[in-house]
Amino acid sequence: MFGEFVEEQFLLFVALVVVVLMLIYSYVGDKLAGFKTVSADEAIRLYNDDAFVLDVRSSSEFKDGFIGEATNVAVGDLANNLNKLPSDKSKPILVYCLSGGRSARAAGTLVKNGYTEVSNLRGGITAWKAANLPLNKQKSKKSRKK
Repeated sequence: MFGEFVEEQFLLFVALVVVVLMLIYSYVGDKLAGFKTVSADEAIRLYNDDAFVLDVRSSSEFKDGFIGEATNVAVGDLANNLNKLPSDKSKPILVYCLSGGRSARAAGTLVKNGYTEVSNLRGGITAWKAANLPLNKQKSKKSRKK
């Protein structure tokens, strides 16, 4: 009976297998990747517990606002700028970008380079803003002179 179903509805069966695999990956993917994906609420806790905050957006995106005292290193430049990160590879690091995609890549890079407490902000700074959480802005050179 199952074999008949598979034969008659092969594409439907393949779609079912793909959906099941995606569900499984959504539950164990973070563990396989070596980093955690956290909500904005969990990110606040990490920030308050003195995690190193890493913004992997472009410098122009960073100028629009950033979380806390974030360090900005574009995701494409991260591998060459690991010296800007804590030398203690067990220090918690909160990584974010605009929506969570680039920061997931960056979190993977950090894990590959030996960092053990890496968290990726789910939804990126977009989720942070949606939760009505504050952003900092760089002070312009003119306002620093005053």
